[in-house]
Amino acid sequence: MKKLLLTAILLLTGMAVQAQNVQLHYDFGRFIYPDEEAGRQKVTVTLEQFKADKWGSWYYFVDFDLSRKFTEGAYTEISREFNIGKKGFAAHVEYDGGLNRFGSFQQAGLLGGAWNGHNADFSTTYSVQLLYKRFFKSYPYTRAYHSAQLTGVWSTTFAEGKCTFAGFIDFWRGEKANGHGQLVVLTEPQLWYNVTPHLSFGSEVEISSNFIYNTYNDKSFFVNPTIGAKWNF
Repeated sequence: MKKLLLTAILLLTGMAVQAQNVQLHYDFGRFIYPDEEAGRQKVTVTLEQFKADKWGSWYYFVDFDLSRKFTEGAYTEISREFNIGKKGFAAHVEYDGGLNRFGSFQQAGLLGGAWNGHNADFSTTYSVQLLYKRFFKSYPYTRAYHSAQLTGVWSTTFAEGKCTFAGFIDFWRGEKANGHGQLVVLTEPQLWYNVTPHLSFGSEVEISSNFIYNTYNDKSFFVNPTIGAKWNF
């Protein structure tokens, strides 16, 4: 699931704003790719929170990946932004990492800048982040290395508030097993139908290149849709 910034641009109002939701997604990836993704989780539970203050904002999410017999892993991203002036610019600091039942995910620290914006009524928000990314040696067969990441995040609500289209796209430099660099792309657009201000039903589609660890063949591009529900607190 990764991140949706929960209308993060609300921090530009100068008000103390916070939002929290929990999402439940059923993933169809293992049925679409029964060989390459035979071990992919069936269910992901995501807890997500955003809080703005007079200095900037905090944001985090935690993904819990569940199979029939195990909690496959818990992955988190935690970020802090510090406002710079009144034009939507901010300094961005982030930690990515987590644990799975085999050990851990490779951890990373990120540092850079963000530009946040919105339309007049805040029904559409967006953020662009350019970040230095440092991967750390987190478990055997991994190595520390330098990288960079470009991130775009968006959210737009339409149809008199009944529908929300939101998501993110990340581009970063990854490394192959032989140490050569490669471009990794990950995007997760979501479309929600808002039954009430609290309850939504919809779908997320994870589209990636060079992101999924696949030892079955040379396939590197995957499209993994879900069906989900979301509760906004």
